[in-house]
This record gives sequence, C-alpha cells and structure tokens, in this order.
Amino acid sequence: MKILVVAAKTGGHVFPASVIGKELIKNNHEIVFIGTGSEIEKNAYHNIESKMYELSMEGFRGSNLIKKLQVLFKTLLNVFKTIQIINKEKIDAMIGFGGFITVPVGIACWITRKPVFIHEQNVVVGSANKLLSRISKITFHAFPFIDMYDSGHIPRGYWGKSIFTGNPVRESFIEQREEIYFPSGPEELDNIKKSIDEKNQYKIYITGGSQGSEYINKFVPKIFKDFSNNIKIKHQCGKNNLQEVKKIYLKEGIDAEVSEFYKNPVNQILWSDFVISRGGALSLSEVTTLNRGLVIIPLPTSVDNHQVENAKSIERQGKGIIHEQKDGINKLKEKIKGIIENKTFLKWMYIQNNHHVGSAKKIVEKLEDYLAKNETL
Repeated sequence: MKILVVAAKTGGHVFPASVIGKELIKNNHEIVFIGTGSEIEKNAYHNIESKMYELSMEGFRGSNLIKKLQVLFKTLLNVFKTIQIINKEKIDAMIGFGGFITVPVGIACWITRKPVFIHEQNVVVGSANKLLSRISKITFHAFPFIDMYDSGHIPRGYWGKSIFTGNPVRESFIEQREEIYFPSGPEELDNIKKSIDEKNQYKIYITGGSQGSEYINKFVPKIFKDFSNNIKIKHQCGKNNLQEVKKIYLKEGIDAEVSEFYKNPVNQILWSDFVISRGGALSLSEVTTLNRGLVIIPLPTSVDNHQVENAKSIERQGKGIIHEQKDGINKLKEKIKGIIENKTFLKWMYIQNNHHVGSAKKIVEKLEDYLAKNETL
C-alpha cells in the first residue's frame, strides 16, 4: 500500500514520522512524506526511499483575525493540493503526527475516503489532533491514558478509537538500549553509590531543544558554581549560541563541553548520570528509554502547558523531577545538589521505561490490520 506520512517543522513531529516511514517501508509499503520543506525534515528523511511534497502552512492559534483568515484560505488551498497528490500518487491512507499541516491533508483524505490515522506525542492532545480525531480511524498515544485523563484536555468521545503505543523513538536509541546495564537490586545500588563517592565525579547532559534553549543557556550554567563535587557537563546549546554559552561556563570555572548540536545524542545521554532538559515529549521519551532520569524545566509558553503535563508523567513514573522557571535558579541549584548528594539519579536508572520500545512496530501493525479488514470498503 501507499501511505502519506505527514509532519513538519519540529523534531517532536518529524523524528517519529521518519521512524514510522522506515517501518512502513520495511513492511513493503511505499510512503510519501508531506511537510513544509524545513531543514529538520530534509535531514530526518534524507536516507529514506520516498517522495516528498511541500505545503506552505502556518499555525492557527494565537494569530490575529487577518492572519487567521489567511490561514483558513491557505488551508482550503492545501486541501485541493493534497487531493491532487492523493490522486497522482494513488494514496491508500495517511498517518499524521500533529501540527497544523496535518489538518488540510486529513480533510483531503476524508473527502477522498482515504483512512486517516494520527499519533499524539504529548500528554495534552494538540489542536490539530483534536480536530482530526473526529475523522481518524485510530489515534495512537505516546503517554499512558491516566496521564492524559489527569491533564483535563481530552475532547469528548476521544477514547473509543485510541491506543497507547508510546513514542516511536529513533532506532539508535533502541539499539543502544540493549547494551545498558541495569542494577539488579538495592545491594548493588549501594555498591555503585560507594564507587561514585570515591570518584566524586558527576556527569550531566544539558539540552534546551530547538525552541526553548534561551533560558537554559543563560541561567543553568550559573548554578554549578561552588559545587563541592567534580561536575562535568556536556551542553547542547542550539544554533548561534556556542560562544556565549562557552563564556558563561568559563567565567564560572566549570568543566563543560559545549556544542550547537550533537548529531547522535544517544552518546551524550549514556555518558551522563542524568539529563537537564525541556519537557518536549520526544526528548523525554528518548532519555527515559536509555534509562536516564531528568530534571525537567518545562517551556512556560508551550501550548496548553503541555510540557508541564509531559513532565508530570515522567515524575509519576519515578524517572525525574520538575523545576518550573518561576521558581528561580536558586531553587534549581538546591534540587540538583540534592540529586547529587542523595544519588537520586541511581534510582532513576533503576526504574526501566519500556513504554516506547517497539512503538513503531505496534503502530504499523495496527494500521495494517485496519486496512486489511477494511480494504473492500
């Protein structure tokens, strides 16, 4: 079969789409990507055998009236463009990964009677997925339903066709996971604690994500001054921030490796004792899959406060703690000192997170089952 895979702009949408695209190809399906043509999309899809179409699309929420009218007109235009793609490529179904670009594609599929499937990466269901859930055949979810229920953002009638599958994290995270050593019990944890005390060295990986790095770059490096322990840091700072962040660490006298971007963050996560990160769903899924815990600083401007809700889920799993920006860097410093002194990160390592292992396979199998049962309709 030939499947449209729709995602755009952010790694949280695009990387899961690339994983599902590869899994579909592995199962002898053809795929066609639809996106906006951003650099992150091209990098994620460059080694996948597929066609790619670009649509010009912007978000609807937060826009003024004129902008909203322009977006609505562009949405209508993109519906017709997508219908042309569906007919030209002889598309059988679509799977979307959130973001407003999925809306015109989903409508076009509904008009042409092609099954729609969607995947929600966050605890809070995004606006596009709320809309498309009305016409989707199956809605796949990355986080447990109890977390979604507690968030209070579930639209009416949403549960009937929803399946918890986890996030389809990149293959490199799953492959490396098999090599991770898991402490076998409390006694072994105590031995590890003694060994760490003797070395008196702690390794922290810091990442702000593509959209939320400013606060982390500016303030987090300052908290490590006057730590009695030997702190080593690897810090992904994002584009055009390298020199500024390096200067802060140098001024504070902290041993830090700073990079704009790590091509393979698996290595940095596994090197670390724990991670400091924003609350993006994919980042949290990837880190916890590699059996590391996190100090999560949710982006306060995230839509529907979804990063806070994502972070609450990780905290509930016993894989990290939340620190909100409004609480200040002194409180953050206290929390990190406590994590180091109490070796809390070892408890985070001890608790395995299997939610995202095999996610891509589950999603593709469910999609295939539906299409096989309904191919004559």
